[in-house]
Amino acid sequence: MRRGEASRKPGGAMFARTRREWLARALLGGASLPLLLRSALAAGRRSGLVKAEGEVQVNGSAAKAGAAVQPGDSVVTARGSTAVIVVGQDAFLLRGGSELLTAGSNTAIASLRLVTGKLLSVFGRGPRLITTPTATIGIRGTGIYIESSAERSYVCTCYGVVDLQASNMPEARETVHTTHHDAPRYIYARGDMPIQMIEPAPVVNHTDAELIMLEALVGRRPPFEEYGGSHRSY
Repeated sequence: MRRGEASRKPGGAMFARTRREWLARALLGGASLPLLLRSALAAGRRSGLVKAEGEVQVNGSAAKAGAAVQPGDSVVTARGSTAVIVVGQDAFLLRGGSELLTAGSNTAIASLRLVTGKLLSVFGRGPRLITTPTATIGIRGTGIYIESSAERSYVCTCYGVVDLQASNMPEARETVHTTHHDAPRYIYARGDMPIQMIEPAPVVNHTDAELIMLEALVGRRPPFEEYGGSHRSY
């Protein structure tokens, strides 16, 4: 049996115990977590719109916590609003002023399009595809933070492996393998000199506490927790 396999089985005793332990640890150590994130953690393992703060729409209709979100749905957050979403083994934190389109089958997301805005995601096993106006991002089981606009995408591979490609120059590509926010990138719509289509970026606008929260919602822990890494806020 592969490491961690038993803890991921829905309904298993080990899964339930692991989730409870990590929710408790995150909450006890989470005095600095925003109320939104602490309440999402307290919600435990649920599917759909786990938490909605402010104005959130699913498929064009106003939605509250508990609303269903399935592959093929769209989620839009107004400025200053936030949505926490769980679909299958994937969990998402969608910040304000964002539009997210999903695709897939049954309860498994195959691809996402971040039309605009900011998205923090953690994924279970298996490939996923994320697109923005300027980038195509191949996911191989990872945590990732993305900011999307018409001119530039920001991509931080918080941990795991991703394949990056510039939409307007397919030959501009890079595979990034990180353990703890090691190689953020900007991916541009145009490569006017001296700007390259893909170039290094700083780490901004997301925290390890948020990653812990998202992973806990799907019964996992991020790698930097498993191996004793320090927490970071940016």
